[in-house]
Amino acid sequence: MTELIASLNDFLWSYILIAALIGSGLWFTWRTHFVQFRMVGEMIRLLADSSIPPGKGKRHISSFQAFAISVATRVGTGNLAGVATAIFIGGPGAVFWMWIIALIGSATAFVESTLGQLFKRHYNEWFIGGPAYYIQRGLHCRWMSVLFAILLTITFGLSYNSIQSNTICSAMQQAFGWSPLWVGIVLSAVGLVIVFGGIRRIAQVSSILVPIMAIGYFILAAVIVVMNMEQIPHVMKVIVLNAFGIEQAAGGGIGATMMIGIKRGLFSNEAGEGSAPNVAATASVSHPVKQGLIQALGVFTDTLLVCSCTAFIILISGLYQTPELNGIALTQSALESEVGSLGPVFIAVAILLFAFSSIIGNYYYGEANIRFLTQNKTVVTVYRIFSAGVLVMFGALATLELVWSLGDLCMALLTACNLIAIVSLGRYVFRLLDDYRRQKRQGIKDPVFHRHQLPEIEADLDCWE
Repeated sequence: MTELIASLNDFLWSYILIAALIGSGLWFTWRTHFVQFRMVGEMIRLLADSSIPPGKGKRHISSFQAFAISVATRVGTGNLAGVATAIFIGGPGAVFWMWIIALIGSATAFVESTLGQLFKRHYNEWFIGGPAYYIQRGLHCRWMSVLFAILLTITFGLSYNSIQSNTICSAMQQAFGWSPLWVGIVLSAVGLVIVFGGIRRIAQVSSILVPIMAIGYFILAAVIVVMNMEQIPHVMKVIVLNAFGIEQAAGGGIGATMMIGIKRGLFSNEAGEGSAPNVAATASVSHPVKQGLIQALGVFTDTLLVCSCTAFIILISGLYQTPELNGIALTQSALESEVGSLGPVFIAVAILLFAFSSIIGNYYYGEANIRFLTQNKTVVTVYRIFSAGVLVMFGALATLELVWSLGDLCMALLTACNLIAIVSLGRYVFRLLDDYRRQKRQGIKDPVFHRHQLPEIEADLDCWE
């Protein structure tokens, strides 16, 4: 079973998705006039200024909280275990391709998250949206929107939660010798308590956990890099040479290195996958471009910051060529070689925070799409039990290879569906970005969008009176 899934993954990634991801990312970069580079300052300003908008009602979540939820799902096992797996299979050069897909993919993340905001809808006292909504409202393609909703629910709410749980249990067993069964039971119980509290509780938990875990991990990695500063030129040389098949240490050539780097990079930053727009749509902002810019910053935070921290720790240690070390065990062993016996313990705690925040964030992505498919409360309740309970337990007990293979397959199908939609609808984002820049040039500090500015789709927009 695992071999069959792996073969299908290789076909999809080798011949379809790599070209589609890079091609669409370059197209969006060009058409937005390099928005991910030219507007970094505006991204940071918007994030710093974001708070609960006045007059919108206390139950709407802020732009920062939406950012925190999306980063919570991005910053997880992909940053610690995924990077280690990429280096183990594809060699150090895989890190280079993770960087490239992040730089290109941030433009894609901007486009998809802006679309999520543009086509969002009112749901009780919240906003709700995502690719399923902009596919139906923008493309008027019901079957494709339903397909996406089903794929995303399976990918994030079920498959990815198994991966997060599997990594947490492996880290706890490596550091403390704890049984995966009991760790899985505790994770399921706590996760169920949180997800039954709804999006507001998820936002509150994520906005606390995400800054703590990201800053703490970055500080530790920075200390290790400073302690080994003399090795950094060598590490950078190994990454670049290995990326193009020169002095290859593992992976069998440039093709394998590119494929594993892009796969693990996408799993980590999710740009183009269609996940972040689900939470981007929940934020209350005055212009769709604002949340698009903030979500683009999330890709940089994930890959260029957190993933790079893990990569440098592993490459400085030199343990990436050890055959018996893979996944989270490689990251733990690398950190142990640098800071001693506390290394595996620190990684175990970090992965607990990283991956658990991803579990609850992934759950919400699935719920948003379950609610797109049906308003039946029983279905939502069953999904909650499976997402935060049953599949978390499955991940705790399943093998590493099986859960990652299932995750890669689901990610491939989901990404293909979303890329078709955002390439087709990207023209609206380009016009929104032009409008945002025009207002900024006019000295308007807080640009505002009204739906009559896009008359051809005005009837399809609910939230921009």
